[in-house]
Amino acid sequence: MTDTIEARCEAKGLRMTEQRRVIAQVLEAATDHPDVEELYTRASARDPNISIATVYRTVKLFEESGILERLEFGDGRARYEDAERDHHDHLIDMHTGEVIEFVDPEIEALQERIAAKLGYRLKGHKLELYGVPIRKP
Repeated sequence: MTDTIEARCEAKGLRMTEQRRVIAQVLEAATDHPDVEELYTRASARDPNISIATVYRTVKLFEESGILERLEFGDGRARYEDAERDHHDHLIDMHTGEVIEFVDPEIEALQERIAAKLGYRLKGHKLELYGVPIRKP
């Protein structure tokens, strides 16, 4: 992925207001999986005129346009990440809500083998693991 979220929005013909640009830039800079409230906090720090309604509408537009991917980790909050990020899976800490991204070649190969064994060619997948930390004595 070489294009920015902002550039992909423009390439899809989305009208990019200054507030949408700020929201796109905040999303581009995110290293976590923010929900709308967190996006609003970050965007309004850059532009105090942005309303939470604008963030909701923009996120919905970006999602419908295939720019963002909506993630639901069972905590009642929809979170978002760039739909064109490199493939990765998620491990969710059930105590803190922390989302850890990982890639494991063995898991990837196993999924391919399972699909082939069942007569399919894998075109994509999502893997979410939910766990609690192992307490060390």
